[in-house]
Amino acid sequence: MDKELQQLQSLFTDGSVEVRKCGIGKVNAALGAQQMISEFRPDVIISSGCAGGNGDDVNVQDVVVSTELCYHDVYCGTAIDHSTQYGQVQGMPARFQADPRLLAKARQLADGDHALAIHPGLIVTGDWFVDSKEKMRSIVELFPEAKAVDMESCAIAQTCYIHQVPFISFRIISDIPLRDTNASQYHNFWDTIAQHSFHITKTFVESL
Repeated sequence: MDKELQQLQSLFTDGSVEVRKCGIGKVNAALGAQQMISEFRPDVIISSGCAGGNGDDVNVQDVVVSTELCYHDVYCGTAIDHSTQYGQVQGMPARFQADPRLLAKARQLADGDHALAIHPGLIVTGDWFVDSKEKMRSIVELFPEAKAVDMESCAIAQTCYIHQVPFISFRIISDIPLRDTNASQYHNFWDTIAQHSFHITKTFVESL
């Protein structure tokens, strides 16, 4: 979104990092990643944005770093292949793994002294803005270990997997749907504290 783009552009100004907005949803995310790969042939791709959080230890402003990623709204059935799992695109991995080197760097950040908590974990992606407890419960029933729910990360991960580009996702938690009503936390996030959260992405890039 423009809000996220503005936060990140203000942090990366020396020309060594290309910052682009992909837009909302899986198709926009995949197209944006493909364009980035075709145009710049980047060393790595890092997705940075907001997500809904899940788990007793996750709070608004915390950062979730992807250890692995899958879709919460993809089901290919069992008519052809009984091994395909819920959330898996047939022919693709059941879960896309974050690049090991990037994840090791991110884990070092998580172990460091930061004002914001950093949680490595599963990010699940789907074309749905989760604005109700009922929708979040339906996702968590399938993926109880998920730390974050967003609309882009796994689509970027799949694109990077196809092109063999190292990938990791940083998602700032804007709301906890199971503790929220009518997405009020999400709107308050942008009004008050969003600007502090994106610095983790900058710190991570500087560590590479």
